[in-house]
Amino acid sequence: MFNSKHPSLRKKGGIWGLCILLLYTSPLSCFANFSQAKELIYKIKEGLPRGTFIGAIAVDLNLDVTVEPPFIFNLPQKKVSDQYVNLNNTTGELYTSATEIDRETLCPDNSGGRGCILSLDVFILPQQYFQLIKVKIYVEDVNDNRPKFPLDEICISVPENTPINARYAVEHSAVDPDLGLHGVQTYWLVNDFGMFTLDVEHNDGGEMTPFLIVTEALDRETQAEFITDIIAEDGGTPPLLGAATLKIVITDVNDNCPRFTESHINVTLHGNTTKGAHLARLHAFDPDLGANAQISYAYSERVPRETRSLFHLDRITGVIKLAGKIDPGTNTFYKLTILANGPGCIPAVATVAVHIIKVITGPPALVPRYIASEKDGVVTIKESEPALSPIAFFTVKNIDLNQRVDCHLEGTGPFRLVPYQLLKNEYLLETTEPLDYEKTQEYELIVVVKNHGDLVIKTFLKVQILDENDNAPMFQQSLVKLSLEENNSPNTFLTQLQASDPDSESRGDVIYLLGGDAPGIFVVDRVTGVLTVTTSLDREEKETYRFIVRAVDQGTPRRESIATVVLTVEDRNDNSPRFINKDFTFFVPENFPGYGEIGVLSVTDADAGENGWVALSILNGSDIFMIDTGRGTLRARTSLDREQQGTYQLWIEAIDGGEPALSSVTMVNVLLLDVNDNPPIVLFPQSNQSYMLVLPNTVPGTSITEVYAVDKDTGMNAVIAYSIIKRKGGEPGSFAIDSETGNITLKRELSNRGLYSLLVKVSDHGQPEPLYSTVMVNFFVNETVSNESYIQSLLTREADIEVEERPWYVGQMTDGPERYELFPCQPVLIALSVTCLGLFFSVVTLTSYICCKRYKRQRKKRSEVEIPLKMKNDSMQVVNKRLRQISNI
Repeated sequence: MFNSKHPSLRKKGGIWGLCILLLYTSPLSCFANFSQAKELIYKIKEGLPRGTFIGAIAVDLNLDVTVEPPFIFNLPQKKVSDQYVNLNNTTGELYTSATEIDRETLCPDNSGGRGCILSLDVFILPQQYFQLIKVKIYVEDVNDNRPKFPLDEICISVPENTPINARYAVEHSAVDPDLGLHGVQTYWLVNDFGMFTLDVEHNDGGEMTPFLIVTEALDRETQAEFITDIIAEDGGTPPLLGAATLKIVITDVNDNCPRFTESHINVTLHGNTTKGAHLARLHAFDPDLGANAQISYAYSERVPRETRSLFHLDRITGVIKLAGKIDPGTNTFYKLTILANGPGCIPAVATVAVHIIKVITGPPALVPRYIASEKDGVVTIKESEPALSPIAFFTVKNIDLNQRVDCHLEGTGPFRLVPYQLLKNEYLLETTEPLDYEKTQEYELIVVVKNHGDLVIKTFLKVQILDENDNAPMFQQSLVKLSLEENNSPNTFLTQLQASDPDSESRGDVIYLLGGDAPGIFVVDRVTGVLTVTTSLDREEKETYRFIVRAVDQGTPRRESIATVVLTVEDRNDNSPRFINKDFTFFVPENFPGYGEIGVLSVTDADAGENGWVALSILNGSDIFMIDTGRGTLRARTSLDREQQGTYQLWIEAIDGGEPALSSVTMVNVLLLDVNDNPPIVLFPQSNQSYMLVLPNTVPGTSITEVYAVDKDTGMNAVIAYSIIKRKGGEPGSFAIDSETGNITLKRELSNRGLYSLLVKVSDHGQPEPLYSTVMVNFFVNETVSNESYIQSLLTREADIEVEERPWYVGQMTDGPERYELFPCQPVLIALSVTCLGLFFSVVTLTSYICCKRYKRQRKKRSEVEIPLKMKNDSMQVVNKRLRQISNI
């Protein structure tokens, strides 16, 4: 039947089916030329700031950006994109991201000189334009790293007999992570002392090793060590330097033999000199070190055995003491030949002439015996010696047993001369308190002996204090507080550290070093103490830097002190306020009370103080909405009605308190959620007094009329259900109404003529309580309308209407506000899903289209019969127009 009546439709259906079949079997075949991957190569330098342009993919691929739909560029590697680059999704332009690209971090194993490549895959969408673009970004090296030695102090041992032009490798060479010319290019010495020079050798791998070359003859005894700085310089412009302390230690060789300081000594002894008396001390020295400088003293074989037994020679110290008793009546001369022996050397020779004189009673004599080191009447003592340290013994001799003497000390200083225990005429010179070289370097003392005959004997004594490294350098301030405004220029001067050391010579020389907790961006000059920061600081990244600086002297052992540097980075207004979301969407039920909280806009500003204070304002719609500036709470001044306006789009501006002020703007969408606050409105029938003429011979199953209503709400609040709740006239069940469409159908034959009335309830599906309206639908059953006034009287007459049979929703609705369940939508969704499958979809669609056309023709013919007879020909056109308007709604 379908084929016979509509051959043209059958032909069109076949064509449509073929087209749809081709669409499903060959998707995007016309875009096959985009399937091949392409490669783009860009070059950038490391360390570029955020937002630096890298390249434009669309331009480099000669893409037409005006096509519709437009191209979309997408980076699937989100981690790489977020960390290093940003891609504009619409233009395909690549920019550097917030994280600066550091070639040494990105390619840590790239020391061999291979290129450092950041590889990205870019998808060009949508599907009809799809391409995979391989993007390679070559990151070129810049000179951003200075050479660094692995040790702060490098020690090299060089024998003193090293020949000229001998070479010694400096094993701890500097390392520079930069490449090529930006790596280490040369080494040099700050001070070569005219004795050394540096040379550089390259191995097979291209690594540079500095060599120390001896240019002059060395002598350890002249200078035992050389301390200088070795500098590693790279090839950048300007070049960057790295430094380390180079300590050249000259090791000893046995190239010297012992020599006596005095080759001939005369000693005079009284005949009554007691056994054990100190006669003389020979001193020989060897400028070598260690075993090479060991000296032993011995008598020559020419000294008789008896003489050796009378005068004892200490083989280690060279002290000669009286070992026997001398006859006081003799006048004898002794000649002692002393040898100083060293390893591998010819002995040095010294002669001691001892003259023995007869004892003759005379004035008192003061005999000193030194405990501390003494030479030529000069006693040396270390400042570290404690109080009551003994310096010397003084013995008063040549006095009678009953003779009384006075022995005392003259001079100033922390010294005293006291009788030694219970011994007579024995006095001990000692200190009374600790010594301090930094206060006084030497003292002059006089030991005075006076007898009863007012004979005075004075012995002069000079005491020199030896300095020791007993003072650590002292900073002028132990806590150095500094402040610096952020975004400073590199190598900015911060302060000059100053520390002093009262010790003498190298023990008081101070160098400055950074503590281990100091960040690498800070540099201190070892000699001057000038502290600088090598890079620009960002307060939002770190506000306070706290680290230690060290002041170290050059004594042995080294002493040091520390100071704490606290650098506060002061804020600048360099950050705009930032909303936590790109835009905000708030869902609010309509009729929400005025000044109620709609939502909160969270905004932050990384700056501090007034620069971080943020004020919010509404750029549009401020007559309806208001915002709490401090908390960011959005409120409506009045209650909102979704039926008047369902969506509001606001622009909110955040301004900080900086000078000049920075701002940002975000979009806020306020979406009103529907509330069931509108009952259905019946559009047809237009009133309860209207009626329709129904012929008595109308066949059951015929659609008589239709109730049509609308609801201003949305969603389930606007889904309408129709039901007959009361009736007048006719048998029960004579009429039925479609709950979804409102179509009223005759179910039984009409046996009686007259007026039939149905009370129709029109209800929505709103929550929590559905709303409803009612309308009276009147039917006048007769062949014609002969007495219209009679019908009107029937319509206005009040009469009870019997309750109709239970409608479709019995059990689901109750008296009062009706309750019912929603219509299930699952079958409709399943039907829509099935119709999307393949070629079958086209056939079903064409068949449905033809059936609908035929059904509308039948409806149109039947509607001509259902027009109420009371309406004139002129009013029929108005009704048709109204029905078309209703169908459009």
